[in-house]
Amino acid sequence: MAAHAETPLREPGPATIPLADESPEALYALLAERGWGDGFPVVAPTPARVDAMLSGYDGDPDEVVGVLPPRLGEATPRVLAANAVMAGCPPQLLPLLVAAVRGMCAPEFNLRGVNSTTHPVSVMVLVHGDAVRRCGFNAGTGTLGPGNRANATLGRAVRLALLHIGGGTARGVGDQGMGDAATHGQPSKYTFCFAENADASPWPTYPRSLGLDAPSAVTVAGMENPHNLHDMETRENPAPILDKAATVMATFGTNNAVVSGAEYFVVLGPEHAATLAAAGWARQDVQAYLFEKARRRAGDFRAHFGAVLWRPWMRALGDDDLQPMTDNPDNIRVLVAGGPGKHSLVVPSWGLTRSVTVPTA
Repeated sequence: MAAHAETPLREPGPATIPLADESPEALYALLAERGWGDGFPVVAPTPARVDAMLSGYDGDPDEVVGVLPPRLGEATPRVLAANAVMAGCPPQLLPLLVAAVRGMCAPEFNLRGVNSTTHPVSVMVLVHGDAVRRCGFNAGTGTLGPGNRANATLGRAVRLALLHIGGGTARGVGDQGMGDAATHGQPSKYTFCFAENADASPWPTYPRSLGLDAPSAVTVAGMENPHNLHDMETRENPAPILDKAATVMATFGTNNAVVSGAEYFVVLGPEHAATLAAAGWARQDVQAYLFEKARRRAGDFRAHFGAVLWRPWMRALGDDDLQPMTDNPDNIRVLVAGGPGKHSLVVPSWGLTRSVTVPTA
């Protein structure tokens, strides 16, 4: 259902909650009592701190950016600023948080499903362009790991918005049974944000590959945790690197196996990307090769699955034909991130969602 078609859930209550004791311990106890937060300590979103956060945003602070299911809460920059404060964001990250929420509210993203499914899907946030350097994101070594404020807090702010505004908690909302139904969850539900390493990429930036010509952009995608692959040996012919990537993709354990339109993000380390480019491979060549290589016998697909969302031409394959893990090479999203080391990542999708890339200030 499109976000604009939702009817917001309006709950009466005070705009602010006074604390007799403003110590971190008292705030932590209040959050736990009310079922708020992500389990970690937060920065108190006082009116002064929220106003300071809004200083990094040029638009209307009370504009409804989107309605976040399943709770159907209205996300305005002011409310997002409160969550950004709690996450520890500096003010320059608020425009990126607003852009990420706009992307999640696009109908094709299917936020209701992402925020409510039993699958452990999390929202992956990827930052591109001038904002990477301007806001201090780490696009190099350890881009998905700890130690960088921008990476950690933007991803955390997205999750807090999904918890507080969207009601995506394991407890649900009141007695309505809504909320995050993930059987196990995954660590990236705390924070899942990294940056494209454009300086180390031999190809145009990821947004440009989509036809988006903007100084900065944010991509959101409903994904599983990243799956590492390594190739220490390849020097010239890059095929072995991608052959390994294809084996990571071609597993029956991901939703991509049953949803033929599902995406993969293939995040190449700079060294692997350089090897591919030196052999004359463009981004489209990588996509086409993985589309051909990431396949399994069609009869084995049928033996494992009953309910599937496949294209008619895939259903018509013979048992011994090789069936691709996705129905179009463009569903394989290729970009460069990370630092030195012969490692790359495959990130499978939840399946019933499409990534969205949004320009930002």
